[in-house]
Order: sequence, then C-alpha cells, then structure tokens
Amino acid sequence: MEVLKSLYNSWCKIPDKLRFLFIGGVNAGISYIIFAFAVWILGEQHYQACVILQWTLSSVFSYFNQKFFVFCTKGNYLNEYLKCCSTWAVSYIVNVIILELLVKFVVKNVYIAQFVSIFLVSVITYVLFKYFAFKKK
Repeated sequence: MEVLKSLYNSWCKIPDKLRFLFIGGVNAGISYIIFAFAVWILGEQHYQACVILQWTLSSVFSYFNQKFFVFCTKGNYLNEYLKCCSTWAVSYIVNVIILELLVKFVVKNVYIAQFVSIFLVSVITYVLFKYFAFKKK
C-alpha cells in the first residue's frame, strides 16, 4: 500500500499540464470511441445525438480521472462534481458548435470533425477545470 501511495505522490508532482495531456488523451480517446460507436449504430445523420451520448457516458469516468490523476484533489466530491458538470455544459456547447461548423463548412465527415472538435475543446476544458472546478484554495 505504501508503494502505491508513494507512486501516486510522485505522479502528483508531475506538472498538471503534462498529467492533463496524458489523462486528457485517455479521456478524449474513450469519448471518441463512444462517439464513433454511437454514430456507427445510430447513423451519421444523428451525429448531434451521438455527441450527447458521448458526453453523458464519458463524464463520470472523466471526473474521477481529473480529480485523482490530473488535479490530485481530496474531498469536496459533490462541489467539484457540480462544477465539473458546469464545465462540461460549456464544453459541450462549444463542442456542438465546432462540430456543426466543421461538418457543414469544412470537412463534411463527422468522424474527422469530432476528432478535431475534441482536441480544440480540450484546451477550454483544461482551463475551466484548473481555474474553476478543481481550483485549489
């Protein structure tokens, strides 16, 4: 148990931007897989519904990853989760706008458009998580 605690403490000493890149990459990958699978099942014409499904399913997994492995916070579970929900609401709105613009005017392919959108939204999400949801007092 002490070895795990020591590893965790060492992990939390890595700069949070690097931790976010790694954990955020895992979260983004899972989110994208959920999106792609939903589009495959429901069809490309329902890509906006697939984004809703993606955000809903990946949010809980993302919350725990952000809390424990990116920002390494303790306690405040409900408060941080509610703030994360606000962050995800903003991120979701930005995501659907970017996705819609890319599909309508740029790439026309929902898979590529969502891949680009997830990457762009990740920057906004990091800032909101760091300075709002998991802000250290």
